[in-house]
Amino acid sequence: MKWLTVLFFITALCAGSSFAGSFPDKSGYLLDTSGSVVKNNYGECWRTGYWAVEMAIEECDPDLIQKPQAKEVAPIAAIPVIPVVIVRLSAEALFDFDKSEVKQQGRKLLDEQIVSGFGQQPGSVRLIITGHADRIGSEHYNQALSERRANAVKTYLQQQGIPAQRMSASGKGKSMPDPLANTRELCKSLKGERLIVCLQPDRRVTVESADQ
Repeated sequence: MKWLTVLFFITALCAGSSFAGSFPDKSGYLLDTSGSVVKNNYGECWRTGYWAVEMAIEECDPDLIQKPQAKEVAPIAAIPVIPVVIVRLSAEALFDFDKSEVKQQGRKLLDEQIVSGFGQQPGSVRLIITGHADRIGSEHYNQALSERRANAVKTYLQQQGIPAQRMSASGKGKSMPDPLANTRELCKSLKGERLIVCLQPDRRVTVESADQ
């Protein structure tokens, strides 16, 4: 029986230690016989003469208890929105009649409206170059001319330092008249020289900025 008594004592001692460990250390305060903190008429705890700040407990000095600091969540960086910019360039300003080589006036226009500002664009921006023709002539001829002109613009821009991989060039022939000019209606009854002049907005190269 003696060893049973010893075993019971050790078990109780261990359980008591574990149980006590779940409660705050009140050694910095006066305690009554039941182990509760002694308080005055105002509900304030009586501290011992050796009390220190690190001995503060929630019951008596909640303002002195160090609260766990919430982790600061880094703000989510806003994704920049790159506006789409479309530059319309007249074919007459870029090329001589029925030609696809960029002329001096056209090179100056591309320098001012495209090259000068491209270096300020984010690295994800690419240029979509599209050639357009008017409805005079065959579909095959106009398609080929619009492609040659778009590629001529791309070649010139590449010569000015714009990477080829950040550009694409294509031709639409006469399939896409300028929607802003409404030449389908305005020019439908015209012929000869007057028709050529009226269809001038359709003969163009557009350069559109887009995010890759």
